Amino acid sequence: MLKHNQKIIKIILADDDPDDRSFFEEAIKQLDFDSKVVTVENGKELLDHLESEETDIPHIVFLDLNMPILNGLETLKRLKQHQKYNNIAVAIYSTSSANKDIENTLANGANCYIVKPNDFQNLKSTLKYVLSLQWQYHTSNGLDLSNFVISV
Repeated sequence: MLKHNQKIIKIILADDDPDDRSFFEEAIKQLDFDSKVVTVENGKELLDHLESEETDIPHIVFLDLNMPILNGLETLKRLKQHQKYNNIAVAIYSTSSANKDIENTLANGANCYIVKPNDFQNLKSTLKYVLSLQWQYHTSNGLDLSNFVISV
């Protein structure tokens, strides 16, 4: 579970779709987690936000793949290049279920891949599962396609 010894789970969602951001935030609010959610519209905004002096490093980042300016895969690569961000769990959160996208994100260090659920209850169930994972045991060293793609 992401709570560890911290009181609040810090979450960032990078997604260019305002409806998806809204549904995500509402689903998190309805779950039984103390959390702080920040949303941004693309990977550049995410990286700029992380570099801000007053930003707390999040526990988990949810990255949409298909975003303008800086897409999810490129953002993932840049996150994994920085020692400062090595302990952030990265969940790819995309409408794509293409094997190429799944394999590319696994190879580039994502912790899990979520195909965006098409209804609110499934979204809540998926987020509850993801936020309950023991992330220190769910790293790229022990992942393969069977446990990388999360579907609830």
